[in-house]
Amino acid sequence: MGQSNSGFSDAGLRRLREVLARHVESGKIPGLVALVSRGGQTHVEALGTMRHDGGAPMRRDTIFRMASVSKPVTMAAAMVLLDECRLRPDDPVDEWLPELADRKVLKRPDGPLEDTVPAHRPITVRDLLTSTFGLGMDLELLDSPIRAAIFEATDYGVASGPAPEPDEWMRRLGELPLSYQPGQRWQYDLSHEVLCVLVARVTGQSFGTFLRERILDPLGMTDTGYHVPADKIDRLPPLYGPDPQTGEFLVWDEAAGGRVSQPPAFQGCALVSTVDDYHTFFRMLLNNGMHQDRRILSRPAIELMTTNCLTPEQQAARDTMYRNIAHLSAGLALHGGWGFGMAVRTYRGDYAPIGQFGWDGGTGTTVYADPTNQLTGILLTQVGMSTPDPARLFHDFWTTLYQAIDD
Repeated sequence: MGQSNSGFSDAGLRRLREVLARHVESGKIPGLVALVSRGGQTHVEALGTMRHDGGAPMRRDTIFRMASVSKPVTMAAAMVLLDECRLRPDDPVDEWLPELADRKVLKRPDGPLEDTVPAHRPITVRDLLTSTFGLGMDLELLDSPIRAAIFEATDYGVASGPAPEPDEWMRRLGELPLSYQPGQRWQYDLSHEVLCVLVARVTGQSFGTFLRERILDPLGMTDTGYHVPADKIDRLPPLYGPDPQTGEFLVWDEAAGGRVSQPPAFQGCALVSTVDDYHTFFRMLLNNGMHQDRRILSRPAIELMTTNCLTPEQQAARDTMYRNIAHLSAGLALHGGWGFGMAVRTYRGDYAPIGQFGWDGGTGTTVYADPTNQLTGILLTQVGMSTPDPARLFHDFWTTLYQAIDD
């Protein structure tokens, strides 16, 4: 077989296309866009259609809801402030987030909300950077009073309507006790939203404005933001959440008139973007903070973001959480470590090597970069993670991509 000059074999890329096409032809993934790069070259596949019942085909410039894959990009805005010494990792956040001062902590994480003790210490910037400030998603607490209270106060999903403006959101969060002492336990998601509010208050700008000025515009990420304007809405597919029992495609969010057709009041970790914009961002990470001849972040900032920052105790809790759902997620998130806003592989559990970094999104997105192989992979779909099908697609994408490397 002939060889490509991109660091992948031609046969490997053909097999990658065949594997992706098989998932689309199954009827469980209406469409997808994938981008892989190595050695400065890129290869893109756009397969299937925008809607589950046909219609316009997927295109390279299709815009997707990135969900939690937004976290590395929004984290980069916080790293700008660390580079400029406007934030220090071990500073308490009380000055900027007084709602989180003088915290109370539950005596038992699953106990009644009024049964608390004082926090041992203030919440720090590092606690937010590492997802250890004391609140967040935790599978061990799904039926607990604190989880119900968090959901009611701060969790604004597809069914519950848009989040309020940041000050009101923080006020509601500040009324809750912490489930764990600051720094004690890794818990998913909530800390990144708080971090976006912190950046906005430190800079005196909306988070979206600061992100645009310091990260998105310098990188030329023109299709990345918090909403899809009217002149681009035809590039946005609906978001589906298949019924877990029947597989029927249920619309979580339409394009025109949907959640991302208008600017949100709360600008957090919920970006829309394309494969090319995300390729630019992750190549910047692989290039130690450089984009072309412009420095976006310092080399140490990139190294800190992409290094495991969890203690053994924090990491054990994270591993337990994801091992308990591995049968539903095809092993997603079993990387071992966590950096700032993304997973970092600390052991070899599948075809990806130690040191690979990136993350997955609940709207059917996966993006990782691999310093060892100088490889970036991006796979975006319009299918939420309500069934195991997107996770199985991601697994097969990464397994096949690594076989396509040609050395």
